[in-house]
Order: sequence, then C-alpha cells, then structure tokens
Amino acid sequence: MGYNIAVIGASGMVGRKILQVLAEENIEIENLYLFSSSRSAGGEIIFKNISYNLIELKEENFKNIKIDYALFCAGGSISKEFVPKFAKLGVIVIDNSSAFRMNSDVPLIVPEVNAHAITNHKNIISNPNCSTIQAVVALAPLHKVYGIKRIVFSTYQAVSGAGKSGVDDLKNGELGKNPKKFSAPIYNNVIPHIDEFLPNGYTKEEQKMIDETRKILDDNNIKITATTVRVPVENCHSESINVQFKKPFLLDEVKDILFEAKGVKLFDDPAYNVYPMPFIADNKNEVFIGRLRVDDSVENGLNMWVVADNLRKGAATNAVQILQTLINR
Repeated sequence: MGYNIAVIGASGMVGRKILQVLAEENIEIENLYLFSSSRSAGGEIIFKNISYNLIELKEENFKNIKIDYALFCAGGSISKEFVPKFAKLGVIVIDNSSAFRMNSDVPLIVPEVNAHAITNHKNIISNPNCSTIQAVVALAPLHKVYGIKRIVFSTYQAVSGAGKSGVDDLKNGELGKNPKKFSAPIYNNVIPHIDEFLPNGYTKEEQKMIDETRKILDDNNIKITATTVRVPVENCHSESINVQFKKPFLLDEVKDILFEAKGVKLFDDPAYNVYPMPFIADNKNEVFIGRLRVDDSVENGLNMWVVADNLRKGAATNAVQILQTLINR
C-alpha cells in the first residue's frame, strides 16, 4: 500500500520537477492527484507511463478525497488561501512558497540540516527559499564545529528561479524582444533585483536569505547580509559565501568536514580548474562546493563558492526529501 499524494501547481516548472523526483525516488503512491489553475485544468500529465488529468484547485474538488500529503508549488497567494484548508482536513502539507516560512509554529526544513525540527509541525511544513537551501547545506556542518559569527551572501541566480516566464525572457531577449517578467533585459545583462524592494533597501529575496538562514540554523545571533542578483543563466544558482567563524579553523579540516557532509559534492581543485559551475550542477541533487580559501581580511574568515540546481535541491528535491523524512518517521 502506498500513500495518497497531491501536487498543487503540477503543471508548472517546479510541479513537473517534483513529479520527476517522485518517480526517481520511487515513492510508494496509491493515488496521485494533480491540481492546477482553472486555465490548465483538464490537461494531462504523464507520470510513470500513466496519464493523469489536471484537476482545478477548488475546495469542492479536494474536500472529500483522502489525501495523506500535499506538495504545494503554486505561489504564495495560492498557498495562503488553500494550505490551511488542506491542513484542516488532516493533510500534511509541504509548501514551497514563502507564505508560512517565518511562522513560529511552522518548521522550515532542509533534511540534511534540521530534520529533527520536522516533528513540531501542525500539518504545515515549509520548504525554504531556493538560494537559502543550498547555502545552509554548505554552512551547517561548519557551523556545528566552528560556530558562525557573520555571513556575507552574494548570489548569481538563474532565470528558472522566476519560472517559465523568466526562462522566456532570456530566450526572447536573445532575439531582441523586450522583457515581460524582469525589470530590465536579462540577456547579456545582470539585474541586482530579485523580488520586491523593502523600505530598508534590501529586496525580499535578500531578506528571505537572512531570516531563513537564522531560523534553519537555529541561531538568531548570526550577523548576515545579502545581495541577490539575477544572471543570464537558464538553470542553477551560484553563490559566493563569505563566512566568519567564532573559532579558528584549518582549511584541510574544513574540506574534510564538507567531503563527509550529507548532500554535498566537494568540487575543489583549482590547479586543474575544478570548481562548481551551473552546467556541472544542472539536473543534480547535490550542492557543489569549491573555491575554498582563507579570508585574511577578517579573523577566522573563509570564502566558498556554492552551486546547486535551483529546481531540484532548491525546490523539488528538497520537498520530496521532506516527504521521505515524514514517511520514514
């Protein structure tokens, strides 16, 4: 016997990737329900050689079905409206939006980092921001040993993080067409603007990284700043992370810790031009780490370069790993 699983936003980029990962991980599924907007409802999606009809997301279409787990990837406004309705029916929801991430009673989970916190859910579990996920996978094993004092994030984020419309802007920009998704052309350009600007001058994306990193690492004393940038790369986010530890460290020891860390692929041999890049991380579930070097400008400083597939580990894979953690428990 398997589980009754629903995917909300199944026709989108993340929804389709979730279905791919569910198939790869061979999750035992008794019944699969694929929900979409009214615009996409009635269409078909093939999962494990079986055709499934897309169901319009409205309460009358799910309130009388037995669902064990629901994976939401349809955006914040949809999550705010429908996640509580699913949770009230006893469904355990894994939500990919930012709607509930900072709620004190909602676990924000990266299984390699804080799987223990999953037990405190009240039928709602949040999947963190894509750029935050790969960062904490890299930082958490080092935080346990040395303690993190300060982090400077600089991200180089792919257009797929903005969905199909972001990918379309990149492809259409090469043809000389005006952007529809981004505030400026992304082809042959970089845009230091992801999500809305806040009164403090940071964007929501930058503030998410700051707030979510502290919550996942369970340490509100870490000083964090971030600059998030959209780059003309189709898939995989890259991050330059500068971290200052509370304790001294040896670079070889850091490499040993990361080599043994779950979900990490140490890719660090500059003498042979071995370092993480998007084309290497594309369609992979691991977080790739390289360019490790001491930052002599501060006490106990370290620089690292971190790359991961934002549709996989940054979204779909992490959501399915949360599901697997729940099933295994």
